[in-house]
Amino acid sequence: MSIHNAEARALYADERKVRIIAVMRSRGRIDANEIAEQLGVTNETIRKDLIQLERQGLLRRVHGGAVPVQSLSFEPAVEARTEFTTEKTRIAKAALAHLPEQGSVLIDAGSTTSQLVEIFPGDRELTVYTNTLPLAVALLNRPMLTVITLGGRLRTKTLAEVGDWASRALAEINVDVAFLGTNGISVTRGLTTPDPEEAAIKRQMLGCAQRRILLADHSKVGAISGTKHGDLTDIDLLITDTGLTDTQLTELEKTGMSVERT
Repeated sequence: MSIHNAEARALYADERKVRIIAVMRSRGRIDANEIAEQLGVTNETIRKDLIQLERQGLLRRVHGGAVPVQSLSFEPAVEARTEFTTEKTRIAKAALAHLPEQGSVLIDAGSTTSQLVEIFPGDRELTVYTNTLPLAVALLNRPMLTVITLGGRLRTKTLAEVGDWASRALAEINVDVAFLGTNGISVTRGLTTPDPEEAAIKRQMLGCAQRRILLADHSKVGAISGTKHGDLTDIDLLITDTGLTDTQLTELEKTGMSVERT
């Protein structure tokens, strides 16, 4: 191979990696098959690119692609979670269709569930349980709702109630629908979140609901965080956005999970 051709190939590889990083930052993850098709290269070429980028600390490989690199215990505060706001609003609006006309619901902590609370209707008598004080306060202007918090220690990052008090409350209640949040959705590692205490509460929420609906934007798919709080089979329905690729959708549905893209 001539020096000129070697330099050209190296340049193209660098440009390819720049493109991979740019797509990942804008979409929250990389789908290996899609990026290979877009760049006109083989899946094996992309796999090697992802390995090199992972070694450089620029991303973390997951099944089917890669996600931005971050510590498994990293957890931004709720007010700092401003990415995918449009998608989260669409997800919240889609979730309204699954509210019962009467009965009870449970709303988990999270930025997407916060969007649901912002548009939560006040035209029906519902008992609403939540482990997040700001969400409870936001619902008080709907007089037909009965709002109940679980109690417990408030976490600074997520403002979620955790610990023994919250756990005991969940052991005693039964709800028609739980609207849940998560930090990671992985075919191999299940549902994960950074904090073990919050994971314990999320895990217990699964057991007290007749129907369990997960609200999560597409960037959560393929991500893995510090502590597992459930299996994909624990969820009756995942409501996500159209950023979820067809490949990801197929992988999730193979586990038996029902997925609604909005």
